[in-house]
Amino acid sequence: MSKNCFHCLEPIPAGISLSITFENDEKPMCCLGCQAVAEAIIEQGMSDYYKYRTDSAGKVQELVPEQIKMFQSYDDEDIQSEFLTKQGDIAEILLSVEGISCAACAWLIEKQLLNLGHVVRVDVNTSTYRAMVKWDQSKLKLSTIIESLARIGYRAYPFQQDHEEQQKRQTAQSYVRRLGVAGLMTMQVMMFAFAMYFGMFSGMDEGFEQYFRWISLVLATPVILYSALPFLTSAIRGLKAKQLNMDLPVSLAIFGAYGASCWATVFETGEVYFESICMFTFLLLLGKYLEFRARLKASEFTANLQKLLPLTARLVNDEEEIIAAKRLKLNDKVMIKAGETIPADGILIGGKTSVDEAMMTGEHAAVAKTVGDQVYAGTVNHDGVISIEVNQIGQDTLINQIVRLQHQALTSRPKIAEITDKVAQWFVACLLVFASITAFSWYHIEPEHAFWVTIAVLVATCPCALSLAIPTALTCAVAKLTQQGVLIKRSHVLETLTKVTDIAFDKTGTLTEGKFTLLDTKLFDDSVSLKQVYALAKTLETYSEHPISKAFTELDVSPVAISDVEIETGKGISAVFQQQTVAIGKANWHCQVADTTHDVFLYLNERVIAGFKLQDKIRDHAADTLSALKANNLQLQVLTGDPSLAGKQLVSSLGIDHVKTGCSPSDKQKVVEQLSHQGKIVAMVGDGVNDSPVFNSAHLSVAMASGADISKNTADVVLLNSELNGISRLFNTAKLTRRVIKQNLAISLCYNGSILPLAAMGMVPPWVAVIGMSASSLIVIGNSLRLLK
Repeated sequence: MSKNCFHCLEPIPAGISLSITFENDEKPMCCLGCQAVAEAIIEQGMSDYYKYRTDSAGKVQELVPEQIKMFQSYDDEDIQSEFLTKQGDIAEILLSVEGISCAACAWLIEKQLLNLGHVVRVDVNTSTYRAMVKWDQSKLKLSTIIESLARIGYRAYPFQQDHEEQQKRQTAQSYVRRLGVAGLMTMQVMMFAFAMYFGMFSGMDEGFEQYFRWISLVLATPVILYSALPFLTSAIRGLKAKQLNMDLPVSLAIFGAYGASCWATVFETGEVYFESICMFTFLLLLGKYLEFRARLKASEFTANLQKLLPLTARLVNDEEEIIAAKRLKLNDKVMIKAGETIPADGILIGGKTSVDEAMMTGEHAAVAKTVGDQVYAGTVNHDGVISIEVNQIGQDTLINQIVRLQHQALTSRPKIAEITDKVAQWFVACLLVFASITAFSWYHIEPEHAFWVTIAVLVATCPCALSLAIPTALTCAVAKLTQQGVLIKRSHVLETLTKVTDIAFDKTGTLTEGKFTLLDTKLFDDSVSLKQVYALAKTLETYSEHPISKAFTELDVSPVAISDVEIETGKGISAVFQQQTVAIGKANWHCQVADTTHDVFLYLNERVIAGFKLQDKIRDHAADTLSALKANNLQLQVLTGDPSLAGKQLVSSLGIDHVKTGCSPSDKQKVVEQLSHQGKIVAMVGDGVNDSPVFNSAHLSVAMASGADISKNTADVVLLNSELNGISRLFNTAKLTRRVIKQNLAISLCYNGSILPLAAMGMVPPWVAVIGMSASSLIVIGNSLRLLK
């Protein structure tokens, strides 16, 4: 019968006979790591952990010198600046702690750290697996804290937070504080309000009633001047900017009621409504807080990808040195071990591995990498130990480019959002006019109800849901597409996609993978050898970024000396070789070519000397993607610079009706412009340098991440995984987003349209108006969150 380890509760392997003494009894151990941890726990007087734990501890590995060295790197001031806060000698850090399984773990961690001395406070959150630690940094090192946790079986490391997250946390804390003040004072004021209400029936002395009013005024003032202050400051900012924002009617309601109640208290005339004001503010803040939390859930999917970057990097010079990742410079040599995150963009110069690039491309399959391949910061090295040479740092890294472009897409507003903002402003203006008419009418009907009916109108019909209808949907849609490896660069993309009627595709590198192999070479001139032809072709193609060039640059021949290289986009490359003109490119460029079976031709002194037949593979998902697009009644065509029969053969196999071969960049532009003049909305999908001009003519442009930099910079959308099924996702998400936006607008307009007459007729109390306004906003946000599924 096998025994289980006393510490981790896992089966003990055969041949292991380790144990510890616990309460005069021998307890079996599965390994030296568990034995060392259990002995440390018992020797330090923390054996109660084993009495009260409700789950097993994690299996423990012995500390090795390399781990201790890594712990010591956290003492570097440059590294600490990323995650440490200080007040004098007292430092504070939030640690992520692995291995927490129950409340007893939290107790054990707190006890262990407090036993170190010089630790001021430890708070462990068992649901988030994080620990907040405060300690005297002048007397205790951070590495000692982390190492002490490792010795009892918990791996700890600094939790990374960016400035945006910190701001959100501060905003949430501010909401809670304001809610706390409003809630506490509301309860107190309500007690005095009940006393006054009951006093009306029992004949309360006027002196007591006036005393209760003054006490209510004093208690309600912090609610108005603290809890409700953000509504007033927001309204004032809007008025200074000559805009009527959502907080204006709310501020008028709150501060108008407060002013009227103060007047009644001071001059001992009329009614006071301090309890209603406090409850109104509390409910309003509660709705705003719930709305903030819901919007936070939407925005967390677009959180800054920089959180994926590691804090440290192994710099390799004469010896290995662990430094802050942000201190890396261009051309630095960095070593990354299996399972570690790559700290910077670079070229692989040693080893081979597979890399998880899901955080950028949405594809979870690891990508094989060998020497010469590009790797990116934030991706995870899976298999082997590799070395890279840093070639991009700071804002130039791919991850920062994605973050920057994503923020641009979210901050720039599409036309439909601008329209709804203007509608909301006019709605507020009309609301103020309608509220004035309501107040005037009720004053002549029932003056005692006029004030509160007007407040209900101001609050109930505030168009908050209308202003949230579009931004929340767009934020969720952009976040979802980014997760799937589709990067939106322009704000109009999702709106334009729903109107697209025609899609034009480039062939090479777009519908095909752009990975060419040389199938056949034909010599047209017996005076040159095959080796000379290959040498000239390889040399010329080294100046090209076109995917075809790789079929030649990988040839096993030595390059030759050429000069005066010129690249003619859409045609080819020419140069001077031994005082002769040499060129490589499309058929009929320097002279007429009768051959139609080859794709690329080599010219010498205006005559063709060789032809090359190339083969390219059709991209995965191409057929399924095109079928799905055709099913949505989209017209498809191919615009390719390839003059050979390959283009027609490709579109025939993929079922595309229209193809135009041998297109120059200007030819592609003309085709797209002609379609536009016919009233068509055209999207262009491409990858090469020759596609950047037509991108500017198309209503919408999509670039493959594997393509040329200029095409990616010009495009409205970039497919980070270079997979065509991203286009289907793009169109599907755009259609769903439009549907959600329509639903949101319908919800908000129906709510405002139905609540307005009810409030004006006095059928909606102010507290119900607050709940209705908040509920409509939450429904709109909740509907938008469906886009994240």
